[in-house]
Amino acid sequence: MPRPVHFEIPATNLQKTMDFYSHVFGWKFKKWDGPMEYWLITTGESPEPGINGGMLARRDPQQPCVNTIGVENLDKTIAAVLANGGSIAVPKMPIPTMGWLAYCKDNEGNMFGMMQPDPNAK
Repeated sequence: MPRPVHFEIPATNLQKTMDFYSHVFGWKFKKWDGPMEYWLITTGESPEPGINGGMLARRDPQQPCVNTIGVENLDKTIAAVLANGGSIAVPKMPIPTMGWLAYCKDNEGNMFGMMQPDPNAK
């Protein structure tokens, strides 16, 4: 069963927002070496359940926090989203060395991401 594997926090003032989460929860931030400006968030290293995430510059004032769900076949899952009343917000795109990502909205308009792992994605 697919489960959330990542979350993203958009921020206008990245450093101020990183400081907030670092001081409140002790989260660690590290700049990603990928082709876009992005920070990886480590929320913990204990055996307790949890996921890590990322932070990026806010592109739109209405940009929400997004939970990303790990899927085996992104194309098949996008088809299921559409068949069940959802919509595509951002089409399938490669995240180099990580996999394939798409953002969708459910039938209530809630945004979520879906990621298919693929180290060969370009």
